[in-house]
Amino acid sequence: VRRDGRMPDALWEQIETLLPPGKPHPLGCHRRRVDHRKAMDAIFFVLRTGMPWNALKETGICSSSSAHRRFQEWTQAGVFAALWKQGLETYEALVGLDWAWQAMDGAMPQAPLGGEKNREESDGSGEKGDETEPAHGRGRHPGGSGGRGGQP
Repeated sequence: VRRDGRMPDALWEQIETLLPPGKPHPLGCHRRRVDHRKAMDAIFFVLRTGMPWNALKETGICSSSSAHRRFQEWTQAGVFAALWKQGLETYEALVGLDWAWQAMDGAMPQAPLGGEKNREESDGSGEKGDETEPAHGRGRHPGGSGGRGGQP
């Protein structure tokens, strides 16, 4: 990441080769679509910071709707999966990956104390009421005197 928060030119050159050909503007109007690099910068910014898509407007990179639309298009086209694969291959060539310890999948067995298969079904409520006394020492009283606005 450069000082201005944008991706380095070398990374963009790699990503650009993975992008599908551009589509016309979705509204069919004369406005050109947001530049691919700006859209990718916006996507990476959201992914890096964890901020909501709608906050992109304040960054000035590009609109949230354009970035999110492009994110969906590129995800469907397999761009990010290809980028991940390319990154792994590059790391493998430079440093090497120890594939011996990798798991085949992420499946997890049933928990040892997970219960019996044919046990009775719960009624779903799971709430039997709080029978402990509140920390303030005053018991709960129906009708709202428990300090919670009348909620039990």
